Amino acid sequence: MKADDFLDITDVVCPITFVKIKVALEELNDGQILEVHLNAGEPIQNVPRSLKDEGHKILSVEDLGDGTFTLLVLKGGLS
Repeated sequence: MKADDFLDITDVVCPITFVKIKVALEELNDGQILEVHLNAGEPIQNVPRSLKDEGHKILSVEDLGDGTFTLLVLKGGLS
C-alpha cells in the first residue's frame, strides 16, 4: 500500500505529535493515506486512538524494532 504523504515526528513530543498529524491530514483528501514515523511510548499509545476518535482509520502499525513505529492512516470523511 503506497502512502500519499509522509510525516516523520520522531523528534516531536506529545501532544504536538497529534497536532502535526492533524495538520498533515488536512492537506490530504478523504481516502488518501498518510504514513507517519513516530516513537514508542506515549506517541504510539495515544496517536492511533486520537486518530480513530477523529474519524480516521489505522491501516497498519509496524514496529521497526528500533524504538520507532510506522503508522499508515487512511483519512476518513466521518463527522
